[in-house]
Amino acid sequence: MFNHIRKLKTNPLLASVLFGLLAACTSAAQAAPLVMFRDPGCGCCEKWAEHIETNMKQDVETRNSGNMSAVKDANAVPETLRSCHTMIVEGYVIEGHVPADAIAKLLREKPTGVKGLAVAGMPVGSPGMEYQNQTQPYQVIAFGDSGQRVFASYN
Repeated sequence: MFNHIRKLKTNPLLASVLFGLLAACTSAAQAAPLVMFRDPGCGCCEKWAEHIETNMKQDVETRNSGNMSAVKDANAVPETLRSCHTMIVEGYVIEGHVPADAIAKLLREKPTGVKGLAVAGMPVGSPGMEYQNQTQPYQVIAFGDSGQRVFASYN
């Protein structure tokens, strides 16, 4: 192994190529798109995906599904927390119109026992559900092995 390291020290071109490849792999992994499953007949999902792309600076890959119940069942989304779309990000499940700042907080803090976040239903004023500056209060619920709890509240 030390011979390989010596070769890198004595061959700067080889070293820069290898380090460039490592950097490219790291960047590609960080830039992997977020995957959102949605019913093809729903229009608000695309608006929510735009909110996520703008605020999280990541691409959202949209996958249409004719059976969203199966997607939600496969990802253990509780029945009472279901909404119109489901996104997978870094192993977490994001259900419904969860704001980007709540997702960022989840990814930053990585709380134990949390499988995902959900905004049940489609509250007016939540990302993707904007309507004439009207809003209704709603909560982002964390769910998983630790049960359910309020993760964030919006007014």
